[in-house]
Amino acid sequence: MPRLPRLRPARLGVVLAALVLVGCTSPDRPAEAARVDADTTARATAPADAVVGETIYVPVYSHIFHQDGTRELDLTATLSIRNTDPERALTVTEVGYYDSAGRLVRRYVEQPISLGPLASEAFVIEGRDRTGGVGANFLVEWVAEAEVSAPLVEAVMLSTAQGQGVSLVSRGQVVRTLAEERP
Repeated sequence: MPRLPRLRPARLGVVLAALVLVGCTSPDRPAEAARVDADTTARATAPADAVVGETIYVPVYSHIFHQDGTRELDLTATLSIRNTDPERALTVTEVGYYDSAGRLVRRYVEQPISLGPLASEAFVIEGRDRTGGVGANFLVEWVAEAEVSAPLVEAVMLSTAQGQGVSLVSRGQVVRTLAEERP
């Protein structure tokens, strides 16, 4: 399975502009994506000296229904993870993309990703990729070695198909803290 690139903040604007242009086309075939077996995929582990961390649930809409509910509009989704702390780094240990049934579709983090103060990372789900379904979501796990302000984790979904612009933003919700995960 090809790994989607992580985007640096300076390139994010360029990529979003490109997504708008790409969204103007309406391909006839859905993108193929390999389903990932959660038991056979290596998972990044949290550093043993981590003192804070969370698991964050982020809803994602790969497509939405319109008109009488029989027509669908594909959306390109960008997951954005932003370190809001101006002085301390944090580490992203897991980014998993799940389908409407709660099954893991793919993992995006093979090695922990360090986000310096005010740094961010982005992961893109193509508009043609319907593997997640209408109830898709991400689970993002992060840790830090000292108290930090919590990251801002959001999904931005958009489409400009057929000359109309549609955009949605969904903010992540903490579902577990590191203290709850430790024995």
